Amino acid sequence: MLPFSIDLKPGLPVSEQILFAVKRSVVAGQMRPGDKFPSVRALSQELKINPNTAHKVIAALVEQGVLLTTPAVGSIVGGPVAGGPRERAELLGGDLERIVVEARKLGLSLDEIQSGVAAQWRRLGGRQTGEHSK
Repeated sequence: MLPFSIDLKPGLPVSEQILFAVKRSVVAGQMRPGDKFPSVRALSQELKINPNTAHKVIAALVEQGVLLTTPAVGSIVGGPVAGGPRERAELLGGDLERIVVEARKLGLSLDEIQSGVAAQWRRLGGRQTGEHSK
């Protein structure tokens, strides 16, 4: 079983979806520094993806400092992902871009987009502006 959750969707690069899911899991505290990360083989078998894609994902996570590789142990979770709020918000960059593109196609204004995001935030029990997690 994988230490992160993911529901692969068509139309988006698989490697990007996995990278996002892993980073989200680390930021959310589901995976902590020192936790073992699946091998290329385990990742490819569990997600039913090409081993080359799994290798690409792990290499990118190592390059970004999310994972550390150690001899005889394998890959483990490194430090926190991009510690500050700005860096954590950047994890949403691609998703936000897709939302903005779709909203513009539909002719929505910035106020309508913000209102829609705020409504979803409240619906899912999000904290109000100015509240921070500890």
